[in-house]
Amino acid sequence: MSDTPPLLDIRFDHVGLVVTEAPDEEGVHHLPLQGRTTDGALCSLPLARALHARIRPVGTAETVLRNWATEGPTPGVAAWDDPTAAEPVRVRAGAVVIRDEHMLLIGFEEDGQPYYEIPGGGVEEGETPRAAVIRELREESGLRGEVVTEVARVWKDDRREHYFLVRAEGEIGARAELDNHGGTPTWVGRAAARHACLAPAAGLAHRPLARDRPTGPAG
Repeated sequence: MSDTPPLLDIRFDHVGLVVTEAPDEEGVHHLPLQGRTTDGALCSLPLARALHARIRPVGTAETVLRNWATEGPTPGVAAWDDPTAAEPVRVRAGAVVIRDEHMLLIGFEEDGQPYYEIPGGGVEEGETPRAAVIRELREESGLRGEVVTEVARVWKDDRREHYFLVRAEGEIGARAELDNHGGTPTWVGRAAARHACLAPAAGLAHRPLARDRPTGPAG
């Protein structure tokens, strides 16, 4: 591949986004390259399905899907953008914990303004993201957890972030016993969580994992 990123053909039909099916990777789709013969069969994905599909390159797909969801289908040509191709400098694991229609967040305040973080932190050397998320949840909240499934991956700058639905037991620990950089573990109602100021913010590209979507609450 040359230094110039290839161009992709962004097309829509009466069903949705036109993509190709990867012949050697089940469940994976690709945005077709402009002016080139596709290796796989063409198919169309409606928006609801495309949002949870594995479409590559991830960065370009993220931009196309965001524009489609907010502004409607926008056909045209787009450059190849794949943040997943680079080895991440840092890997983070985050815990999505839901209990009684409330989501566990770590609350902070800066310049008088509240913001929240999803519990989690860096994956240590020799540690898997699944093990890291359970360790981080215990350290930051005092809750004991069990991974239900991975629900999303986020790429931002040189980071890769894994988010897991976690079934948690116990009660939030005493603040003095927690290691969460001075934050306060808080149960936030789902409706309020949707509008909360979250950090880290969504990255360059995120992919919900269709095969792993949660089917019910955990916690």
